Amino acid sequence: MDDLTPAVPSRITQLAAAFSHPEPMRRGSLCERRMKCGQGACACQRDPKAAHGPYFLLTQKVEGKTRSRYVSPEQTPEVRRQIELGRQFRERVEVYWEACERWADEQLEAIPVSAEEAEKGGSPRTWKAKSPRKSKRS
Repeated sequence: MDDLTPAVPSRITQLAAAFSHPEPMRRGSLCERRMKCGQGACACQRDPKAAHGPYFLLTQKVEGKTRSRYVSPEQTPEVRRQIELGRQFRERVEVYWEACERWADEQLEAIPVSAEEAEKGGSPRTWKAKSPRKSKRS
């Protein structure tokens, strides 16, 4: 292996292996709602505990907009599982990013830097400094 293609650290290989087993997952949240109907004679109008439901609402961001849809009570365990898998996936991606960035930093640190380049000083100023504005109160 040449110097340009270093060996992949075992931790990154382990993290990447977790992505090789796809599962159905989703973003979003699931909430339970109870609602009043529009009939004036219905008990739900007088007693909040008599509200209709429960209705389960899956809410997601799609192309920058919030989208919601109803999910049947029979589907809610599966939707909750898919949302949890999505949350775990995002956590694994974040851990993977952090490990790859540490690896990238190690690569940079392994590259020798000349003493002249290592000195702090920055580049010369190419623009003219502005004088401070005068106060209108003076």
